[in-house]
Amino acid sequence: MRIFTNEDACMGCKLCEVHCKVEHSRSKDIFRSQDEQPSPQRRVFVEAAGPVTYASICQQCEDPACVKACLNRAMWKHDVTGVVFVDTERCIGCWTCVAVCPYGAVWPSPTKKAVKCDLCPEREDPACVANCPNEALQLVQASA
Repeated sequence: MRIFTNEDACMGCKLCEVHCKVEHSRSKDIFRSQDEQPSPQRRVFVEAAGPVTYASICQQCEDPACVKACLNRAMWKHDVTGVVFVDTERCIGCWTCVAVCPYGAVWPSPTKKAVKCDLCPEREDPACVANCPNEALQLVQASA
């Protein structure tokens, strides 16, 4: 599974960013999460290219370069779901995964750990998809 962005439907409201950040907070509360330390990190970024806006997000690659490049095996791909995860206990903050991601979808966090979309494993639908007012984000089966 991966998240597909329909640029024609994206209006650049950044609600996906807000809901992603809240979902990855300790409180899961839109107001209390703003004061948490360390600050929760979003896993989606809304980008603009002229009049076009779109959500930049991990594509859960079939053969992920980030997993291959990880020096400490902190990046791993789930055998059943195909979702690529970061084991923050193993991550040493070398940023090799950041450098090799062809989508620019792995970021260094203020806590010196790699951050990327995990498709919100505790939810039926990722927070960004469930809260996109224009349905510009859709959870789709990844192509092989």
